[in-house]
Amino acid sequence: MIQTMRVIQVPEWVPEEARRYLEHTENGRSIRQLARRAGCHPSTVLRQVRRMETLRDDPLIDSALDGLTEQYFKEDIRHSMPRPQRTPQDTAGQAKVTKALIWLNHGNAILAYAEGMDKAVIVRDDQDEKKISIDKGLAGEIALRGWVQCVSHKRLSRYQLSDDGRAALSSMVAAQENRARVRRDVGFAEAARSFQGKEVANSGGARRVRYGSGETPLAMLARLADRNGEPFLTVDLVRAGERLREDYELAQIAEHIYPVNTVFDVPCAAKPAHGKAHADTAGQRAHEALAALGPGLCDIALRCCCHLEGLETAEKQLGWSARSGKVVLRIALQQLKSHYDALADQKELIG
Repeated sequence: MIQTMRVIQVPEWVPEEARRYLEHTENGRSIRQLARRAGCHPSTVLRQVRRMETLRDDPLIDSALDGLTEQYFKEDIRHSMPRPQRTPQDTAGQAKVTKALIWLNHGNAILAYAEGMDKAVIVRDDQDEKKISIDKGLAGEIALRGWVQCVSHKRLSRYQLSDDGRAALSSMVAAQENRARVRRDVGFAEAARSFQGKEVANSGGARRVRYGSGETPLAMLARLADRNGEPFLTVDLVRAGERLREDYELAQIAEHIYPVNTVFDVPCAAKPAHGKAHADTAGQRAHEALAALGPGLCDIALRCCCHLEGLETAEKQLGWSARSGKVVLRIALQQLKSHYDALADQKELIG
C-alpha cells in the first residue's frame, strides 16, 4: 500500500526552493516526488536542494531555515492545531520589512549580524549613531528571500541590499502609495454615496449637479494640490469638464429614450420633437467641444470627463507613462474652458 506524505503548510513568503529543500530534508520527501508535484525534471529540484545546502553557510539563512523547521516540521507541530502564518498581506509584518529595506536602501547602509545573537543591526558606516535593530527572524526572512547579499563572512557578517531587494522595495512603496491615494481620493468602497447633487454657484445663480460628483475623476483630482499649494484644478476647469459631461449624457440618454418611446406612441398622435431637438443640440455641442481639443487632448477628456475612467486606466489604455494623465487632462480642461468662453452667449441647458 502506497502511503502519501502530507504536505507541510509553510508561510507564503518562503521561496519555493526553500520549501522543497525543507520537504526533502525534514519531511523525507524524495527528489522525484518533489519534481513530480512541481511538474519539473528531478535534476531541477536536485540543483535547488544543493544550492540551499550551500546557502546554509550564511548564518542568517541557516537561522531562518532552523526557525521554519522548529515551527512547521517538528513531529509535535505536525499533529497540533494550525499555527497562524504571516502572509505578505499582513500589514504589520509588511511594514517592518519595508522599513528595514528603506534603511538598507541608503548607499552605505549595511545589515550586521553576529551568529547566536537575537537581533541584527542596520547601520550606516559614516554615521554610527544612526542605526536600528531588527529581530533575527525578520533579518533571516529578508536574507532567505534574496533581498540582501552577504559581503563579509567574518565573525560579524555584513549584508547589503541586492538588486532583487531594490526591486521588491520599489513594488512595496508603489503599493503603499496606491493604497494611500485610494483612501484619500475614494475613501471606503462600502460607503454609500448620495445620488443627489450638491449646489454649485455660477454666474447665473446656484445650480444642482445631477450626478454623484464625489465619484468623478475631476472631483478627486480637484482635491489635490500642486507644488505651490494651490488646487491642481480650479473651479472653472472642473465646471468646464462637468459641462462637457452634461452635454454628452444628454445625447446618450436621447439615443436610448426616443427609440423606445416610439413603441408606445399612438400611430395617429403627434410626436413631440422638442426633447429630441435639445438632445441633438447637446450632442452637437459635445462634438464641437471635443473637436476643438484635437487628438490626444480629446481622448483624455472623453475618457475622464464623459466615461468617468480613472487616470491610471486611461493612461494604460492610451499607452502613456504613469502619472502623466493628470497633466494632460489639465491642459485639455484649459483648452475646453477657452472654447466655452468663446461661446459665452450660449446658455447651459442643465443647471
